[in-house]
Amino acid sequence: MAKPPRILVITAGGPYPWIIINALSAHFGGVEVALEQPESKALFLKRRARKIGWWQTGGQFLTMTVSRFGKRFVRAREAELISAHKLETKPSKDVKLTEISSANGEDCLALIAETKPDVVFLASCRMLGRKTLAAITCPVLNYHSGINPKYRGLAGGWWARASGDDANYGTTVHLVDAGVDTGDILYQAFLKPDQRDTLLSDAMAMAAGSREIAVQAVEDALGGKLAPRNSELPSVQRFHPPIWTYLWTGLTKRIW
Repeated sequence: MAKPPRILVITAGGPYPWIIINALSAHFGGVEVALEQPESKALFLKRRARKIGWWQTGGQFLTMTVSRFGKRFVRAREAELISAHKLETKPSKDVKLTEISSANGEDCLALIAETKPDVVFLASCRMLGRKTLAAITCPVLNYHSGINPKYRGLAGGWWARASGDDANYGTTVHLVDAGVDTGDILYQAFLKPDQRDTLLSDAMAMAAGSREIAVQAVEDALGGKLAPRNSELPSVQRFHPPIWTYLWTGLTKRIW
């Protein structure tokens, strides 16, 4: 009898990652999940400010704050997506959970060494550092809510809609390297945006339409059949829209 594959998913949790994780679990007969703890907002903001400056960081933080308080306004849309696509947005009973401090913590490295996974799959977690990547000897894949390389980083679905680029609204599964969503592309799901979706519901809507590419990519990795593909799109790293961009786009284009 064939030994079941060892699949370790690293995630910070949340509805859309659990949609992807539960799809993997249902297909492969269960996975192990390393659930990392939230990063402090102070550390997050300091790191972001070093990259883009405090003015832009402050504007993005305001959008994140508004979004957090605005979640009540998308509950009906989320319920509709869950019902229409039969989504599981919480951990399945078949998933084994191990809490870790961080995707780059010593406890995560110890878990990787203990489980000896055949595939490591990332879904909404911190970037893996070079030390962590060097410790993993199997393929490392990432599910990204955006079409790479044009919508690397954050809020890929919103930026595609806000840019009038509906043709590049969707998700990517790619190999992981030390960059921000810069690894070789494996599969992409190009989806049709729904005018009812917003910055708060894009990720769930896209996960509903792209579970299959996550399963296929893991199957390829287990079978030694990974086949990276090229893209002619420009490479742009995205962040949360600053509050002035978010409000202006919402008021003038009705894209929230």
